[in-house]
Amino acid sequence: MSAESHPTLPPVRLHSDAELARDALGAPLFARAVRLARWAGPATRVGVGGELAADQLPAAAAHLGLDAGDEDAAGYASQAWRVAVDTGLVDVTEPEEDADAGGAAEAGEEAGEEPYGTAAPGEDLALVTGGAPGDVLGLWRAALEAVLADAAVPDLEDLVDALDAGGEIDFDRLDWNPGREADFLDEVLANLYLLTVTEGGASDRPIPLPVLAASMVVPDGMGEPTDAVLEQVSDAMMRLDDQFRQLAPIGLVEFRPVDEELMAQADEDVPRGGREADDEDVSRYGMVRLTPLGLYGIRARMLEAGVDAPAVGELAGKGADALLDAVSSYPEHAAQAEIEQWMAGREPADAVAELLAAARGDDEGGPLRRLRCQQALALAGPEAEPAVRSVLDEAELGGLARVWLAEHGAADVPAPAPEMVFWLTVDTIAAQLAADGETEELPLLMETLTAHHTGFFDQVWRVEHPSTVQVLEAMGRLHPDRKTAKEARKAAFKARSRRP
Repeated sequence: MSAESHPTLPPVRLHSDAELARDALGAPLFARAVRLARWAGPATRVGVGGELAADQLPAAAAHLGLDAGDEDAAGYASQAWRVAVDTGLVDVTEPEEDADAGGAAEAGEEAGEEPYGTAAPGEDLALVTGGAPGDVLGLWRAALEAVLADAAVPDLEDLVDALDAGGEIDFDRLDWNPGREADFLDEVLANLYLLTVTEGGASDRPIPLPVLAASMVVPDGMGEPTDAVLEQVSDAMMRLDDQFRQLAPIGLVEFRPVDEELMAQADEDVPRGGREADDEDVSRYGMVRLTPLGLYGIRARMLEAGVDAPAVGELAGKGADALLDAVSSYPEHAAQAEIEQWMAGREPADAVAELLAAARGDDEGGPLRRLRCQQALALAGPEAEPAVRSVLDEAELGGLARVWLAEHGAADVPAPAPEMVFWLTVDTIAAQLAADGETEELPLLMETLTAHHTGFFDQVWRVEHPSTVQVLEAMGRLHPDRKTAKEARKAAFKARSRRP
């Protein structure tokens, strides 16, 4: 996972460890690995690499309930065995290269066979039923790493085609670089994660395979892709189709493969993000979705790689200053979810007092902190009124406090001074600019905030707020009334002129 590619990501909504552990135990490949680990015993024989002896694969497949007539049954059993070994669910003792004259090794040699090692259930197998959810997830993550390593290897046909006269793999002919392939798969999963969390933290909407492939191939800012780029997207799709087929059984993704009929249509265009096509047409090119378990697994790998991949709820135990700083960069829905969890574990009055203290400051991040503070105060009831009233006379928080008191029907709310109204207007627009940029809704907000103040621009340029110039310049660009926009530009000039 590349920390440089995605230095900070939107927060993800994760299921509980208990739910994720149940999902892990239900993943077909992991479940098969557990069953084979329990099946392993004194009669189990393994080769030099710990692989199950070929003549035992039918029995392993039968134990897994796989159809004996399925030509892939032995392959499924072999893969499940490798996962069991790689995760420590099975302990193997590989055959010694120089076996002595006694024991099973010699018996094998006398029969003209290669010596075999032994296998037995590993100590970690007990964690499946007796460990905590975190223990199960640790085993699943080890299984995931084994599957990811396999998914980065070319398929058998490509390997056979790349054999040289001596039976060795010609890597130049294969055009396969292990490090490059692993990096490609990491980046694919990072992009899939980003597409998922950007949709709301844990989107249930699958991603079309052409969209994911294009995110890997099409350069940023490119308009209509060239034929050469489209061919690269098509190649990437086929590559991803093969890899996601391997990743689905471990529970990382839900995957609908590319329609077999389309693979034979080599000259048919690949649909891409900007081309209109109905859902059924797009789905034929493959659809992929990270499962809740997959979101957990990819996030864990990102954290290990140094990527900032926050999860909703992880700020619940931190102070209000950490909360407001963090959620200032969150999308609205994620900020709301994080704030709700933070408020839920605290006495409302104490929480409000802490939030108001953290919202102070004339730094660049102040307006957005106060916007998130206001968002949090909306969750508080009448018990917060004393804490809110305590800041009525403060320039930075007085306007916010009056808004809250008015919304809650409080009595005896003092009218704000004109200077406070202007300051609050600048602070509100600055917060919206910082949160969402110049949105379509912002001009309406500007019009609403300025409509009831005669001579607004004759006064607002004098406001001692660090964002006064920035806000007035934005109003000069965005205000829907041309005359008012001109007044805003003049006010911005005056505000710039009075600064040292």
